[in-house]
Amino acid sequence: MVMTVVNMVNSYINFHSLPSLKPLASSIEHTSSTTFTGCRRMETKVAHTKRTLSLAHSWRQIQGFNNWENLIEPLNPLLQQEIVRYGEFAAACYKAFDLNPRSKRYMKCKYGKDTMLENVGMKDSGYNITKYIYVTPDIDIPAHDICGRWIGYVGVSTDEETKRLGRRDFLFAFRGTVSYPEWLANLMHSLVLARFDPNDSRPDVKVEAGFLNLYTSGEKDNKFTSGSCREQLLSEVQRLLKKYEGEEISITLAGHSMGSSLALLLAYDIAELELNRDGSNNVIPITVFSFAGPRVGNVGLKKRCEELGIKVLRIVNAKDPITKMPGIFLNEKISHFGWKTELPWSLSCYVHVGVEIALDFFVMDKPICVHDLETYIEFLKCPKLREMQKQGVDCFEEFIANAHSKFRQYWRNAAKSMVNISPFSTLVCYWWIAAYIDLQMSGCLSC
Repeated sequence: MVMTVVNMVNSYINFHSLPSLKPLASSIEHTSSTTFTGCRRMETKVAHTKRTLSLAHSWRQIQGFNNWENLIEPLNPLLQQEIVRYGEFAAACYKAFDLNPRSKRYMKCKYGKDTMLENVGMKDSGYNITKYIYVTPDIDIPAHDICGRWIGYVGVSTDEETKRLGRRDFLFAFRGTVSYPEWLANLMHSLVLARFDPNDSRPDVKVEAGFLNLYTSGEKDNKFTSGSCREQLLSEVQRLLKKYEGEEISITLAGHSMGSSLALLLAYDIAELELNRDGSNNVIPITVFSFAGPRVGNVGLKKRCEELGIKVLRIVNAKDPITKMPGIFLNEKISHFGWKTELPWSLSCYVHVGVEIALDFFVMDKPICVHDLETYIEFLKCPKLREMQKQGVDCFEEFIANAHSKFRQYWRNAAKSMVNISPFSTLVCYWWIAAYIDLQMSGCLSC
């Protein structure tokens, strides 16, 4: 235990003494204390090598050991690189998802575990996929196929990548909402008890009913897997911890939209059950990289996650209405009303968990881009976006168009799939647009 503390202190000292971690003032633009409106291109191969070499010594800080203190404003280039890297792992879920209704693998992954990352252009990612994860929303819809849908995957860093990262990394990546049963689950906005620890129900910890439904419901006789999403994930966590016992390990979860909610639920579940402990009872760090994530639970969940040491970095677009839901009215803003003590209704309010990095982009004729994960990633990688905005709207729209052109085929397939699934998708689109207009008029997007 003493050696562990010493190693952590040494890592902290090494992190702050590495010159390669100091961002260049000319390379990053920012406005307010919470809004990041610019970024830098990936540096030259030499600079990239210096950063990757330093990651092995500073990975705990990059994973949120000190809640990303002094790394957000301005955005540290090494942290920026890791955010993009984990965002691409989440984006791989969309690229590999089979949206062809005539395919035998409809609503499943198009590729096998051994070739999936290669097929989506991530051959050199440094991770091996160990398990696919499926969800089965427990929603009573007449004439609805309740088979499990592929939601994401579990990966483990290779030996070579482990050396570069400074630890063995367990990766859990989740996609966002695609099918209309998932949309219906997302609209179940009541707060319910999580009840993850059978010995302690924790009446103050509540989560959204729809997200909990996706996480805990499942079917026993599935061709691809057995049990709920939760059972699949926890069993894989335990298997991997046993396999790599004795190594230094990190648990990293990356998800987009609904997937970020599942990532947070899994992170809390693992920590609450104390599965993130090695043979010497040392705590294994858990970090969530949340992209365009909605609120998941109440202030009880937030406090408990902080007590358990779960680190959550939320990357959000200030113009993205999904990040304002659920809890448009009952949220962290009215749980205190400026008071230091919580008000009686605070446990019934939705609150965000973690540290936020706020982006800011929107194009009038492409409103869907405000929630698109690939646009998030391209925005984070783009060169000095603030200067582009100064040049005019046309330049900014050209950037968004270029970002979308890379993934046009995916979105075309997704649109066809949603049309084939059900007319309900049209209703969802109208609901989404109405929610955005309502937020725009109420001024919530400027907060």
